Amino acid sequence: MTTLGYRSCSNFLAMKSANRTVQDLAARLRKGERAALAQAITLVESKKPEHHERAQALLKALLPATGKAVRIGITGVPGVGKSTTIDALGTYLTGKGHRVAVLAVDPSSVRSGGSILGDKTRMQRLAADERAFIRPSPAAGTLGGVASRTRETMLLCEAAGYEVVLVETVGAGQSEVAVADMTDTFLVLMLPGAGDELQGIKKGLLELADVVAVNKADGDNLPRTKAAAVTLKAALHILATSAGVDEPPVLTYSALTGSGIEELWQAMLDHRARLEQSGRLAEKRRAQHVRWMWTLIDERFRERLRTDPAIKSRLRSLEAAVASGKLPPALAADEIADLLKL
Repeated sequence: MTTLGYRSCSNFLAMKSANRTVQDLAARLRKGERAALAQAITLVESKKPEHHERAQALLKALLPATGKAVRIGITGVPGVGKSTTIDALGTYLTGKGHRVAVLAVDPSSVRSGGSILGDKTRMQRLAADERAFIRPSPAAGTLGGVASRTRETMLLCEAAGYEVVLVETVGAGQSEVAVADMTDTFLVLMLPGAGDELQGIKKGLLELADVVAVNKADGDNLPRTKAAAVTLKAALHILATSAGVDEPPVLTYSALTGSGIEELWQAMLDHRARLEQSGRLAEKRRAQHVRWMWTLIDERFRERLRTDPAIKSRLRSLEAAVASGKLPPALAADEIADLLKL
């Protein structure tokens, strides 16, 4: 056999073996094997080109088994108790027989690029629950602090049979917008007092909210929590009326004692039911898929700019020319577009 023939045969066998591996992983994942799910997520998060191809093949094979879960995004001001809330809510849900997946997007370590908050240490009950799966994912510098593969990970969890997927944001600006755009219901958590209600409105956070909940409704905080809820309801009524949108419900609860968790879950189910009955849930997910496609297209072009040696070399000289005023930014952008063969 010639060297060329040998290489072709080797490549064919390697591809066949890779296909078998993907099919086997998909079958194990559909059975709900936790090890298979963890392996699949690692594959999807990998930046190696050969892993990317296998990950896309895996997602395509699993796509028919996705889309059935309740997808909830959770955010809140710093110190509001997002992880404690998820621990309480997730434990309540697993106690009702549900399987719950938590995708917690952590800030990244500057040195290693890994997660630094360690959400599993802050969700002790849920971390030990066999019906729950927690995956901390480093934001790794992606737009808004949202892990670049969170959407794919969500699909993998659905294919593995998890009925509720909770996505926690890092609470860093645009991460809220990104998570709201990949979930069905967006839950905004607030603190009583300290002007947090107005802070949320100023940042536009409440404009994204489908459900608003004020934490720490226990002990001496109870009166302040109720007062904060009244203030938020009035503010949200004004926002909803001026924008012509549905007014989100405002609830109070305690992540510490679990009081109000059942009502909080019911409010999120009610929101999703309204979306389903009106046909807006399917419409919302279709629009999310299209925006996801464009986000991935943008990622692909940015990745090529970072990795193509010829383009990287030319970029440095273009940047220098723009910085020195020798070249207008628009002309530099046109040249980059030509390099990408747009």
